[in-house]
Order: sequence, then structure tokens, then C-alpha cells
Amino acid sequence: MSRSLQTLPESARGARHRYSDYTVKWVTLPWEAEQAYQLRRRVFCDEQGLFDGDDLDVIDASAQLLVALGGYGGWHEQVVGTVRIHEERSADRPGVWWGSRLAVDPAFRAQGQLGSTLIRLAVSSAHALGCQQFFAHVQKQNEGLFQRLHWQTLQPLLIRGREHVFMQADLSCYPPCSEPASGFVLRGRQPVTPAQLAPLLSGELSANEVMVNKVMTGSVL
Repeated sequence: MSRSLQTLPESARGARHRYSDYTVKWVTLPWEAEQAYQLRRRVFCDEQGLFDGDDLDVIDASAQLLVALGGYGGWHEQVVGTVRIHEERSADRPGVWWGSRLAVDPAFRAQGQLGSTLIRLAVSSAHALGCQQFFAHVQKQNEGLFQRLHWQTLQPLLIRGREHVFMQADLSCYPPCSEPASGFVLRGRQPVTPAQLAPLLSGELSANEVMVNKVMTGSVL
């Protein structure tokens, strides 16, 4: 359960806000889809200027949306990342799937792992549905991330005036995920607080001891 993004307090949308956990899953509720489309507009229209006003296209009618949800103890508050997958309907190429519209809210990009986990669930859930090949047109600046996640670059592309690369996932690195509605859960990264820094600055604790304290209190991933 969640409110519309416009009704969330500013602290829930700003860079200072951090959640205790993040769930990456298939969209199952209307508000999840609504916020996913809002996030796509903010990233692809407002931030990158790739589209004018809206990035929706014919693929959205048949695509499966995935989201990364920020929350507390499983209580989901906000969509902070999204991607979509769809199967290519072609008798000549059965089992071909595509991923597209990968977006992470700028305020949560430093969280780490949100984009990579969205990619992981996208490919793994398609694999469970009979995917034999999984492709994507990836923005050039994200090529390194995909390569680290076992994707191969096939050729360079220019799409809407921006450099892209045509890439393919190595399905052997993505075991089928048959429960994408539950997805994967990540623990949030919590910053070191002033109280935790004080002993370090005074020389009472080493940096390693500060980190051990954080691990013991469950405040690091």
C-alpha cells in the first residue's frame, strides 16, 4: 500500500531520504505502475530529454513492468526504480525477449544495486517463461554495468541522438525466477551518524571498529 507520489512529504522524495529496505518485483498493484510511469517521465523526458512529454509507446500495452520499491520492513512507500520486459511476438524467433526503459530515481542512485537487481530479475523472470535470448538497447554510459552483469556488446547504435549499444544477456548467469511477484529484497545503505563518528574523530576508535559497530547494529548492507 502507498500514496500517490505527489502526496508524499518532501523528505520522502528528496536525496536525504533513505529506506531500510528495497523490494525489486513485478508490478502487481495500480499505484506501482502509476509511479513507475511517473519515474520514467522524470528520467527520460525531464532529465535526459529523449522524449517530449511522455515516453509511452505500443510496447507498454503488452510489456511487464518491474519496480524497485523503497520501504520499511516490507511496508512499501515509493517506486525508486523501474524497467520493463516483453516477448518479441515472432514465429521466426521464438523465445526472444527484450528489456527497456531502465530507470532509477536520481535521489537513490547512490544506494547501489537497484539497477543491477532490476536487470537480474528482468532476465531471470523472462528465463522462467521460456526466454532463449534476451536483448536490450543500452545507453552507452551503462555499457560497463551490463558487461559486469554478463552481457555481451553486439554493436553500437544511435537512438534519438544518444549513443547506445545493442547487447545480449548470458542466460547461463541468470537462473529462472518463477516467483517474480515476490522478487528480491535488498537492505538499505545507512549513512554513518555523527554519534558514530565522534569516537573515531577523538581517536577512541579506529575506522574498522566503527564499521564493526555498524555491522553489529545492522546499519550496513
